[in-house]
Amino acid sequence: MAVQDDSREKQMRDRFNLKIANDRTRDEIDAFLKIDGKIVNFELKSTTSGSVSTVRDFGVSHIEKWRDLHWIIAIYDKNGDSIIRCHYASPVDMAPWIESKHQYILPDIVLGNEVAAKVTSDTVIRIFGGRSGPYSREDAKWVMKKQWINAQYQDQMDLPGKYSLERMTEILQHRCAYVMARGSTLNNPHIENSFVKALPVLDEEEPAISLRQYVRSYLMSAAATEEATL
Repeated sequence: MAVQDDSREKQMRDRFNLKIANDRTRDEIDAFLKIDGKIVNFELKSTTSGSVSTVRDFGVSHIEKWRDLHWIIAIYDKNGDSIIRCHYASPVDMAPWIESKHQYILPDIVLGNEVAAKVTSDTVIRIFGGRSGPYSREDAKWVMKKQWINAQYQDQMDLPGKYSLERMTEILQHRCAYVMARGSTLNNPHIENSFVKALPVLDEEEPAISLRQYVRSYLMSAAATEEATL
C-alpha cells in the first residue's frame, strides 16, 4: 500500500508541477510550491471510494501540522490507475473538518495535560527507587525510551553531563503528556465524500495553472485579511 501511495503522490506532483524536499521523510510535507516569493506546502491525498483516509493515529501533532497546509485530493478510478478529477482545499477550506476532529479528541487532550501537570519530584524519586538525583543520560533514556534523539538528551542536561531532580521532573512530565496523547487519537478519520465533493475542482486541461490560480486567490485573501487586522 505504501508503494501505491508513493506512486500516486509522484503522479500528483508531476501533474501539478510540485516539488519535494531532497531530505523528505515519510511524516513530513508531501510537496511544496514556490509562488510569488512564497513557499506553499501541500498535503496530497487520493481515493478510489469517495471518502479519503488520512492517518492511523490522528492527534495533536497532525492538527498543528495540517492547519497551515493546502490540500490536493485526487479521485482515482476503481482500479486506482487513472485520475478522474482533483479537488483543491486551502487552509480555510479544511479548517471546519480539522476543527471537528480537534473537538472530538479535546477532552482527552485536556485530561492528558492535567495528568502530566500532577507529576512531581516525589513521583520521580519513587520511580527511581528513592534516588533524588543527579540523574544520568541512561536514566533519562530509561524514562523517555526512543522518543528523543541524542541531541535532545544533551540539550536537556542542566548539570555537567547530568540532570537535576527538577529537570528530570520536567522530563517525566513531558513523557507523561506524550503517553497520554497517544491515547487521545482517532484511528484514521476519513474526510467524508460529501465534504470532498464540495471542494473546488481543478481544471483537467491545465491543472498546474488552475492550482496556482486558486493558491494566488487564497494568498491575496489571506494578505487582505491580515492587513485589515493591523
